[in-house]
Amino acid sequence: MPEAKTPTRTPGTDGPLTGVRVVELAGIGPGPFAAMLLADLGADVVRVDRPGGPGLGIDPAHDVTNRNKRSVVVDLKAPDGPARVLDLAERADVLIEGYRPGVAERLGVGPRDCHARNPRLVYGRMTGWGQEGPLAQRAGHDIGYIALTGALGMIGAPDEPPAVPANLLGDYAGGSLYLVVGILAALHHARESGTGQVVDAAIVDGTAHLSAMIHGMLSAGGWQDRRGANLLDGGCPFYGTYETADGRYMAVGALEPQFYAEFMRLLGIPEPAAAREDMSRWPELRAAVAARFKSRTRDEWTAVFADSDACTAPVLTLREAPHHPHLAARSTFTDHDGITQPAPAPRFSATPTAVRTGPARPGADTEAVVRDWGLAPGWAPASLPNPAVHNPQ
Repeated sequence: MPEAKTPTRTPGTDGPLTGVRVVELAGIGPGPFAAMLLADLGADVVRVDRPGGPGLGIDPAHDVTNRNKRSVVVDLKAPDGPARVLDLAERADVLIEGYRPGVAERLGVGPRDCHARNPRLVYGRMTGWGQEGPLAQRAGHDIGYIALTGALGMIGAPDEPPAVPANLLGDYAGGSLYLVVGILAALHHARESGTGQVVDAAIVDGTAHLSAMIHGMLSAGGWQDRRGANLLDGGCPFYGTYETADGRYMAVGALEPQFYAEFMRLLGIPEPAAAREDMSRWPELRAAVAARFKSRTRDEWTAVFADSDACTAPVLTLREAPHHPHLAARSTFTDHDGITQPAPAPRFSATPTAVRTGPARPGADTEAVVRDWGLAPGWAPASLPNPAVHNPQ
């Protein structure tokens, strides 16, 4: 085995977290996405995959949430499994796990075990319900978490069931992003104090936090506690979506008076400004706007509003979005290894980020990790799974 050494990197080429080491205990959903964000920002993320994969049935070559990472395979239920993870934790700045409360402790890789080896470690825990509370041990998914916080109940038409926002609102906005914020704050504290800590990121907490402004409006009497009755939930006729002649949609957000006036002018409705303020006339206004949008196709309306401040945009599909002129000009999406995917965000002037590598294949990076992290030559198992034939199904 070659002598342990630190991989050579050019400053400013890998992102602002270059030099930060992260151990990710493999899971699904918000944990991997949080680790991907840290990897996008330049951290050296080593994903500890389990034998057989996560069981979701997706080809590892297409799992974009594992880009910019490296992978080793460890069986935490094997006699030497926990010790191998603790060896990684000893050399890491951050560890991320997404098990139910108590599972990491039973496996021997909980905070106490890890901090005994590395007191500076930031131990990030990603769950839906949190580490304590009546539901902490219950199974769950995004839709249930956002349901209890009141967020799901705000989304959709008033005469229809709440609309399901994929798993973006709970898993990723209320979960992953809050875990990353917590990890970065705790990492700063660890570097200042020399002491690590546990970050308890619960999707219910983060999603509830996202609704802070709405709760303020509710308290002030500026928000009704029901769907489709407010300025920002589709209740307002100049903030919502409308079907076009070809069965597609336009999104309207003409809230301010000057934008509203521009919107109505380009839409072709000689509507006095008073109707904007008179909620009793909103149904009449909505019907007029809907009728106008139905008279042309989405692309025709896109051309009408293209060079205006009417705050009106086409509703694009996932495959259409990368080709929009603005997103294409900004390289908001990128292609890597034949996969079109969102580029890393946000952007940095001195330490730019990039998609450096495609999705990590389970176990493919073991030798490199052993070398770069200074692990004992015997750390790796005698035989490794062949990532080329790995099938999580």
